[in-house]
Amino acid sequence: MAINYVIQANVVDIRNDRPEKEDLFFVDTNIWYWLTYTRASQSDQPPIPYQTTDYPAYIAKVISSQAKLFWCGLSLSELASLIEKTEREIFIRSKWPVSLKEYRHNYISERCNVVAEIQTSWGQIRTMAAPVEFFLDEATTEAIFNKISSNAVGVYDLFIVEAIEKAGLLQIVTDDGDFATIPNIQVFTANNKVIHQAQSQGKLVVRNNP
Repeated sequence: MAINYVIQANVVDIRNDRPEKEDLFFVDTNIWYWLTYTRASQSDQPPIPYQTTDYPAYIAKVISSQAKLFWCGLSLSELASLIEKTEREIFIRSKWPVSLKEYRHNYISERCNVVAEIQTSWGQIRTMAAPVEFFLDEATTEAIFNKISSNAVGVYDLFIVEAIEKAGLLQIVTDDGDFATIPNIQVFTANNKVIHQAQSQGKLVVRNNP
C-alpha cells in the first residue's frame, strides 16, 4: 500500500538545488550510512541506486559551497547499529546463522571488524560535520513524550526533531518521508514519493537552480 504523507514541511528536491554558504544542514543517519560505510550495498536490504548517488553528490555540493553539515550523538547510536546489523548479515550469508548476541560475543575477530567499520565511518563524519549539542534531560524527554500523539513519526525521529529545533537547525537532508510531516522545517530529499506528494500538496520549494 502506498504511503499517504500529509506534507507539512517545505520539501526541496536536492537534484534541483544548489546549496548556499549560509545553509545549515542536519544530516539524517541513513545518509551518513550510505556515504561513509563501504559495505552498505551488501545489506540484506541494499540501498536503491539513487540513495548512493544523489545524496553523496549533494553532500559534496554542500561541502564545496562551504555550507555546514551537522550530526548529533543519536546519529552514532543508529549508525553503529546499522553497521553491526549489516556486518552480521554478511557473516551469516558466508558462514552460518547466529543471533546478534552470539555474533557480538562469540566471534571476536568479527567484533573487531565491526568496531573498525564504525570508527572509519564516524571518523569521516566528524571531519565533514559539526556536532549538535543535545541534552536528554527530563524536560526534553517529557516534551518528546507529549509529541507522540500528534505526530505520525517514530519516537527516535522525534528525538532528532527536538535536537535540531533546539539548535535552530531547520534544514535536514533525509530520505525518510516521515520528516516531511513535521511543520516548520525544510526537508532536502531525493525521495520521489515524498517529492511528488509535496508537489501535489503545494509544499515543494524550488530555491535556486543547480
